[in-house]
Amino acid sequence: MFSERTGYIVWVNDWKAARNLEKYGNVHYISRKMHYVVIYLNSERAEDTLRNVQRLPYVKKIERSYRNEIKTEYSSNVPDKTRFYSL
Repeated sequence: MFSERTGYIVWVNDWKAARNLEKYGNVHYISRKMHYVVIYLNSERAEDTLRNVQRLPYVKKIERSYRNEIKTEYSSNVPDKTRFYSL
């Protein structure tokens, strides 16, 4: 039902021109101060799309986001230390 998506961070020279990246994928966030865009692309067509995005004159570099590879399930194997700090 849902296609697999991959996140990329696109560093740009001009954040106003970066709004044009919406036609290549799903723009999640645009940073005006640091001049980067977080964009999600379809995994099957990501390589072709990245080649086209890299050719744009306002794009400096593209980095892959590793957010989907970070473990989000946590276990509490550490003992609870709240009893040591109570009065």
